[in-house]
Amino acid sequence: MIASEILDYYREGNEEHRLTSSLGRLERIRTLEILDRLLPAPPSRVLDVGGGTGVYAIPLASRGYRVHLIDPVPLHVARARTLSEESNTTLESATIADARSVGLPDAMFDAVLLFGPLYHLTDRGNRIDALAEARRVLVPGGLLLSAYISRFASMCDGILRGRLQDPAFAAIVARDLTDGIHQNPTGRPEWFTTAYFHRPDEIRPEIEAAGFRFENLFAVEGPVWTNQDIDAWLDDAILRERLLQALRRVETEPSLIGASAHLICSARRDV
Repeated sequence: MIASEILDYYREGNEEHRLTSSLGRLERIRTLEILDRLLPAPPSRVLDVGGGTGVYAIPLASRGYRVHLIDPVPLHVARARTLSEESNTTLESATIADARSVGLPDAMFDAVLLFGPLYHLTDRGNRIDALAEARRVLVPGGLLLSAYISRFASMCDGILRGRLQDPAFAAIVARDLTDGIHQNPTGRPEWFTTAYFHRPDEIRPEIEAAGFRFENLFAVEGPVWTNQDIDAWLDDAILRERLLQALRRVETEPSLIGASAHLICSARRDV
């Protein structure tokens, strides 16, 4: 079962719009860039687990991938179907399901995306169950791309936006930094919902516990917290490319990975 407060948070429909400006916009640009680099060529079969409203599934389908989307939030699935129809981009399917039990046959996909489920499963055993389910539906040699929120994301965000000045937010950050469990008893949606924030060094052991061969860990946005006018950079073609080049150069730098709000791991099912 998904915690009720998580479902309530996503029923508000904010996730689709989060990725259109500022840090969210950069997250989407960099994630698509990493997908373009690592995914096998179309028409490979891709399962987008926790795919939301199709932010990544629909662009991939437009490029010729055969994409199946699942998500536990009915609003997301309905919206993904609508956006697919409006864009004349066909998703193979869009259904309601849990990352720990996707209800699809063994060895059906060339790649699986887990962009969201692992940071809403606060129990390590549940995260490994979701990873093992992704492994089950991958073909031998298939690619897993899984996303994580950094242990330090709320602290950095709190400093950037001034939220850390609020004692209630400071208490949330203190818990995040202690054990990675992010809980928001205030119900304020801008302070996110129940989640688990990973230390970078926790990711590989979880991947390997589920039977995958770990390949790499990428910082998505990198240390962009230092830039308070990201949209202006992204709107300027020269500055955008300069920023993206810099982030590519440090995306696997161990001393900087934890400074990124989001991380993406690549791994393989060997057998």
